Amino acid sequence: MSAPLWTADEVQAATGARIGAGFTLATGASIDTRTLNSGDIYFAIKGDVHDGHSFVDAAIEKGAAAAVVAADRAAEFKAQDRLIVVPYVLEAMRQLGRAARFRSHAKIVAITGSVGKTGTKEAMRLALSRQGETHASVASYNNHWGVPLTLARMPRDVAYGVFEIGMNHTGEILPLTAMVRPHVAVVTTIEPVHIEFFPSLWGIADAKGEIFSGLESGGTAVINRDTPYFERLRAHALASAAGRVVSFGEHEAADIRAERIIAKPDGSIVDVKIFGRPMTYRVGTAGRHIALNSLSVLAACHALGVDVTLAAQAFADLKPPVGRGERTLLNVAGGEVLLIDESYNANPASMRAALSNLGTVEMGKGGRRIAVLGDMKELGVSGPDLHKGLVEAVDANRVDLVFAAGPLMKNLTDALPKALIAAQVEKSSELVDAVCAAIRPGDAVTVKGSLSMQMALVVKALKERFGPRETAQAHKG
Repeated sequence: MSAPLWTADEVQAATGARIGAGFTLATGASIDTRTLNSGDIYFAIKGDVHDGHSFVDAAIEKGAAAAVVAADRAAEFKAQDRLIVVPYVLEAMRQLGRAARFRSHAKIVAITGSVGKTGTKEAMRLALSRQGETHASVASYNNHWGVPLTLARMPRDVAYGVFEIGMNHTGEILPLTAMVRPHVAVVTTIEPVHIEFFPSLWGIADAKGEIFSGLESGGTAVINRDTPYFERLRAHALASAAGRVVSFGEHEAADIRAERIIAKPDGSIVDVKIFGRPMTYRVGTAGRHIALNSLSVLAACHALGVDVTLAAQAFADLKPPVGRGERTLLNVAGGEVLLIDESYNANPASMRAALSNLGTVEMGKGGRRIAVLGDMKELGVSGPDLHKGLVEAVDANRVDLVFAAGPLMKNLTDALPKALIAAQVEKSSELVDAVCAAIRPGDAVTVKGSLSMQMALVVKALKERFGPRETAQAHKG
């Protein structure tokens, strides 16, 4: 039998909790009864929509080893012997996360950046898992509860840990990187994401640069050499405990330098020099930005002292995270349509990347490139211009039809030729029937927008009505 994730004594030592006699050990940790596994500790976190205390009884009935609850709510629950009672549940989860990091001998990588965090995290997980047991964040668990939960879930004997760290305000990364204490910290790039909350892109660079403050002494800062904010980020790294800075990108001075990227519908071929040593490898997910971010993974692997060649070979098996480029062939009128699901979230950089991916699809006779786009949020006063600025990407990637949802997207559709506009509506739900009615065999459809725009509704409807013929990870035509 493998070692438990947490024993009652360890939980008590980390949190100072009052622990019911019915709890002895846990094999996992959860904050959601829908995905809770038997043996998990359930943390009754109070969120923006739901208070986890409302689901404590359900968690225990489902097999939770125990539930962590606030002292002022403890008397409400049936299974008193299965309660872990603390003053504040979220703080207890942070304490358990810190304890997990303290006991771990794993080499830790932390990743932030305006775009590419989750994809880079998944590529890092894949590369390191070929060389030792690796623990990594689920989905985009990168915020004030996602990071401590991921730490609390980290098994005591893993070789590597990979953590995604996000923010939308200054100061949010500082406490998270202090908990994670990475040996390598990566910044993918700086773009106008959440610009509504910052005076400028320099402010975003400074906020992302906070990740270096948590570096273990002598650790490595990995920075995109192509960004105009490289020197700003490098200054943050040099002010930290970092022992070195490693750069990646296409810039001639990059330590991990892409000499050539051949973008294909089913991925990319990358010729790279790693501190002058040439290497060629294949990335199994389409997108030039994915290929560039793979360089940061090689930089991190080099810093950790693992086999970089083996890491590069792993990229051939890279699959896109849910809502970030998954490709599915649909049955439509006796033929097939390629659906590219980019619906998870959007910002100007990722929107241009999605349109670029659509542009690489090899179209058959009569096939059309169709973009189903929703508003990009948190762009502040720059929002209208940044949406209008997508005109160039639509044109360059030979998009034939645009379906748009949201008031900000009207800035784009107003600037496009009328022949390209299939619909302009307020909500994504209003696009569902129109998109389903418009597609025909040979088409390729990309769906993208900010999470709050719920563009996944369009993806869900297309899959339900036309049934996925097969998952086509990155192939068409």
